[in-house]
Amino acid sequence: MGFLQRFFRNVFRDGTSVQGTSSFDRLSEQELEAHLSVVRYGEFVLTDAVRPSFDLQVVPCEGYRHDVYQDEESRSSVPVLMAAASSKHLFETFMDLIDPLGPVVDVVLETSHNRKNRGHVDLYREHIDTPVLKSILWEFEDLLTNDGCTGIAVLNPGVPQEVQFDEHKLLIVYGQELQSFEEVLSEHRVPCNDQMRFITEAEHVHSSSDYFAQQFEELKLRLGMDAYCE
Repeated sequence: MGFLQRFFRNVFRDGTSVQGTSSFDRLSEQELEAHLSVVRYGEFVLTDAVRPSFDLQVVPCEGYRHDVYQDEESRSSVPVLMAAASSKHLFETFMDLIDPLGPVVDVVLETSHNRKNRGHVDLYREHIDTPVLKSILWEFEDLLTNDGCTGIAVLNPGVPQEVQFDEHKLLIVYGQELQSFEEVLSEHRVPCNDQMRFITEAEHVHSSSDYFAQQFEELKLRLGMDAYCE
């Protein structure tokens, strides 16, 4: 169990069944190590942040679909684009999705590095010039792409529209009039597939490290964040 113990210090499971069973139960060290080493599924290449269930309830693939977010407070429906992009052009796609939000944006950083506190911690920064933000984010590409405990959202509350690059390394866009965002996905050759499923819709595992936790703190400081979202 040596490898398994080391593995689960840096990886945690999400999306297990109601019965609490897991496709990772009863795996040998060799089987687990072999599964975690798989990064390519066809033409799609994963980052280091997540891995699918051992029984591949959802096979990772590239594409995006249209969805709807139901806001219970306002009782309104918000159009959503959900996308998965191969790691080769994932971060560049995210950065290009920021552009339609405008020249000044707000930023939310999400962290689950401290798993003793269940759930996530969100930190907020208002009014940052988009070119300045993108310059900072490029410096932390490794963290944002490969850390399964870091997520980021960039938004323009005046529109309102929001682009999320979440812990699973999915790209999620909220708001009305999403055509310009679809054009970005098309430019990066991310196909539309409204029948596709995402890694979040089945059991999966997140991976992180102490190094990434330290990098998160540096990014937080660079963005001038010292307050939690309410």
